[in-house]
Amino acid sequence: MCALALMVPVPALATCAAMLWWPETTLGKTLFALSKPWTVLLPLFWMLRIEKRPLSWSLLRRRGVGLGLGTGLVAAVVILGAYALALGRIVDVAAVRELAAGVGLDKPLPYLGGVVYWITINSFVEEYVWRWFVYRQCEKLMPKWAAVLCAALGFTLHHIVAMSVYFEASVVVLGSVGVFAGGALWSWLYSRYNSILPCYVSHVLADIAIFAAGWHLLFAA
Repeated sequence: MCALALMVPVPALATCAAMLWWPETTLGKTLFALSKPWTVLLPLFWMLRIEKRPLSWSLLRRRGVGLGLGTGLVAAVVILGAYALALGRIVDVAAVRELAAGVGLDKPLPYLGGVVYWITINSFVEEYVWRWFVYRQCEKLMPKWAAVLCAALGFTLHHIVAMSVYFEASVVVLGSVGVFAGGALWSWLYSRYNSILPCYVSHVLADIAIFAAGWHLLFAA
């Protein structure tokens, strides 16, 4: 329980600090920046110093990669289908482009640079934090099905905060359901294979679909 208390609220609180409470201030940016090493290093500290387990590459076992690939492709199709239905109905193209310009993502090269970071680094870190660490801690306290849902809920919280800054309520609700479903899927994959690799493969394919929709929204719609 202590491990979850130290980890789960941090991304959401840091996002609130940077986007809601103290936006565009040194305090907000500093708190957000400090949350990154905290979320990466806490699981290692907990494993080595609290649980006293040695480092292992078992979290990258290749079992289940095929299922990760399959679920990722299904997720990508669902995401692109939802985007096609939402465009022009609940997505305000002009507003999204204005918001992208405000954070420097309104040009193709910076956008692609962001995509590479989010897919190669951010997605991997999220799997390491939310599946390998948070899900495993949840599993010690509750049945697997409940651990899957609780880890997915924690994973969704900071995404809700971030989306609420940029989008209207209907988009936030739709996006939150999608994030929660993805978090539950990847937690389930981890519970089945005890490896973050199938989760990461699935996550990457879902992210590619999201950023493809973003590209169309910003530069083609």
